[in-house]
Amino acid sequence: MTPPTIYTIGYEDAHLHDFLHTLTEAGVQLVVDTRERAQSRRQGYSKTALGEALKEQGIDYKHLRSLGTPPAIRKAYKLDHDFNALKAGYTLHLATQGDALHELADLAIRQRVALLCYEHEPGECHRSLITGRLGEMALVGDVVNLKPPRRSKT
Repeated sequence: MTPPTIYTIGYEDAHLHDFLHTLTEAGVQLVVDTRERAQSRRQGYSKTALGEALKEQGIDYKHLRSLGTPPAIRKAYKLDHDFNALKAGYTLHLATQGDALHELADLAIRQRVALLCYEHEPGECHRSLITGRLGEMALVGDVVNLKPPRRSKT
């Protein structure tokens, strides 16, 4: 059996409408939230509101908290913006999350899944580390990084 394709998406600088449109255009059926805390200062992106907005589009929502960046690693990154340090710490964390990774892979076999986090660029986000680990484990095949249009800063 061919490993499933997995999608990723970040909501940084995206209007909720554009974010939802990007998911529906890609045929995403399930958004898996990989934030440790599924809260956001951005209206519409906290767990309950986001789940409701997705449901209106016919998209399911699941929060896999264990795949989120642990608080100590997240705090250090906010201070130093050293993605290599985040990557090292998160990779150690990810090595302990076999059950969650297998659950995610099983979901991706049954539905078109998009991993959700904040950052627009997947290479600057832990979701790229999740998909990399899933690939190393031969649990997923291709990775498609969805990028909703960014809001203008004017």
